[in-house]
Amino acid sequence: MWTTENRPRYNRDKLRYPSDLTDEEWGYIEPLIPSARRGGRQREVTVREVVNGLMYVLGTGCQWRYSPKDLPPRSTVFDYFSLWTQTGVLAKIPQALYAKCREKAERKVEPTACIVDSQSVQSAEKGGAAAIRTVSTPARSSRARSGICS
Repeated sequence: MWTTENRPRYNRDKLRYPSDLTDEEWGYIEPLIPSARRGGRQREVTVREVVNGLMYVLGTGCQWRYSPKDLPPRSTVFDYFSLWTQTGVLAKIPQALYAKCREKAERKVEPTACIVDSQSVQSAEKGGAAAIRTVSTPARSSRARSGICS
């Protein structure tokens, strides 16, 4: 809730961009980022800046090529985005942050209650997934177009 005590904690005016991570936020995310692979060249880029670049693109919705010049190159940020998506790192971050929030609120990590609204119940009564028909149209093949015509 926005209270006078709480508001300064979420103030992002001193950051370069509002999407940049604070030191506290980086402290939560840093252990979830995998270290560099053994062998090969050392990392020349700061991983925190890569995450800041990723947060900028995902937070603003801008195109990769419009990412600011003071962040790492867009190709680097995109390569890390692709790697972390494939390896599941980006999926683990929200789950871990959610678990931390629940622990901080002194709750169990897994929720113990469920809310069911009337719309969900009505759609389940009608058959749910079985009521959805998948329709596929067979592809048309033309002998004249394919060059197999005799």
